[in-house]
Amino acid sequence: QVQLAESGGGSVQAGGSLTLSCTGSLYTGYAACLAWFRQVPGKERERVAAIFTGTDKTYYEESVKGRFTISRDGAKKMLYLQMLMLKPEDTAMYYCAAVSGPCVNAVQPGQYSNWGQGTQVTVSS
Repeated sequence: QVQLAESGGGSVQAGGSLTLSCTGSLYTGYAACLAWFRQVPGKERERVAAIFTGTDKTYYEESVKGRFTISRDGAKKMLYLQMLMLKPEDTAMYYCAAVSGPCVNAVQPGQYSNWGQGTQVTVSS
């Protein structure tokens, strides 16, 4: 399994911002779904943002809409997640992931083939 590598996590106060980066073999084909997931202990990993490389269409989980922005740099093979107006409930381990095919059908973590080790984001109130 190809590894991805996330960076950019850290500890911030509520209202602060962070930008996560992901590098590695993100691209599993011409049309792939690149995504950011997050997970807190005891809960399932959830997809918070995704981008389809074929059209650059983006998808966001409802609670992060308007605060998080997913983007990519195809030339550098990088994936980013800009997080603004962070809230304590955003505290989690964040992972990047990739899978061939459209994002609209790739919501569950089990559908993704490539994962990183995660980067911790902690937001204090």
